[in-house]
Amino acid sequence: MPRAIEMNTPQILVINPGSTSTKLTVFQGERCLAQECVSHRREELAPYPRIADQYPFRRQVIERWLREKGFEPSDFAAIAARGGLTKPIAGGVYAVQPAMIADLESAKWGEHPCNLGAPLAAEIARQAGCPAYVVDPPIVDELWDVARLTGHPDIRRTSIFHALSQKAAARRAARELKTRYEAANFVVVHMGGGISIGAHRRGQVVDVNNALHGEGPFSPERTGSLPAGDLARLCFSGKYTLDGVMQLVTRAGGMYAHLGTADCREVEKRIAQGDRQAEQIYEAMAYQIAKEIGAMAAVLSGKVKAVVLTGGMASSRQLVARIRKYAGFVARFKVYPKMEEMGALAAGALAALRGTVGVKEYR
Repeated sequence: MPRAIEMNTPQILVINPGSTSTKLTVFQGERCLAQECVSHRREELAPYPRIADQYPFRRQVIERWLREKGFEPSDFAAIAARGGLTKPIAGGVYAVQPAMIADLESAKWGEHPCNLGAPLAAEIARQAGCPAYVVDPPIVDELWDVARLTGHPDIRRTSIFHALSQKAAARRAARELKTRYEAANFVVVHMGGGISIGAHRRGQVVDVNNALHGEGPFSPERTGSLPAGDLARLCFSGKYTLDGVMQLVTRAGGMYAHLGTADCREVEKRIAQGDRQAEQIYEAMAYQIAKEIGAMAAVLSGKVKAVVLTGGMASSRQLVARIRKYAGFVARFKVYPKMEEMGALAAGALAALRGTVGVKEYR
């Protein structure tokens, strides 16, 4: 019998690669032993043309952090990672398998830093001799059929969002409001390098903006929705290749394109110093987030238990206040800036080790 199942409180390493950071947490059972959000400057990531090329850099970050905190791979009973852009699959706990890693490394279904999670977890797990899992990956697909349609049959809307973070935050809000996630409706907003806003109807995310490939509000790094005609002209202007356009949409748009920084703290500092352009761009981002909250409230016919804000930018009182100014009428606001998804990843891995949930296979 594996050591992890024999232990009442196994140690679990959680890895969450984001656009500008690598979040790391060690849990013993449900108790957090150590955690850190290791930030990465844009200059550090610039030498890597593709997300997959960052693998050696991120692996060194993790190994250095473990040494600094006094952990060895052999200390862990499981490694849990934020899932990447795989094919559309149901929610749940998945074992990291070669087929999954191959899809993530090739970016067959899309490119994002979270694609590094499973390969990094697999390597640490190999050293530790323990299983590696992903939980509720970004391609969790629970959309209503009507939500998939667009104005042309060649293009369908797809479900790519911060599923793990959104579901964990919604469950926390449900507990605090003395109800069950499966019995209530929520509009949930994850605000990080990308922004996703989902309509959660009784435990299912029935509509959500594609937070990676250009829907919804612009974010610190992403353009969000763009006027289709203007985007088409840009694509055929000769100024960009397809890869160039995709990088513009996913990594070089939003606040960064306007202000040269994706750091909200820097933008708020500029606002405090009287920078009117920074003020206008920050207000526009909050305005667009609020518009999408209103749209998702309409999906739920206005029956919303709470609007839930989570992700790193939810720690900004200024940004939250700007969003509430426009969308505060929808429902009460619940704000969780902490790293909800780290605990959710650990909980999924712990349930898998204890056998209380079935581990799914990626085929």
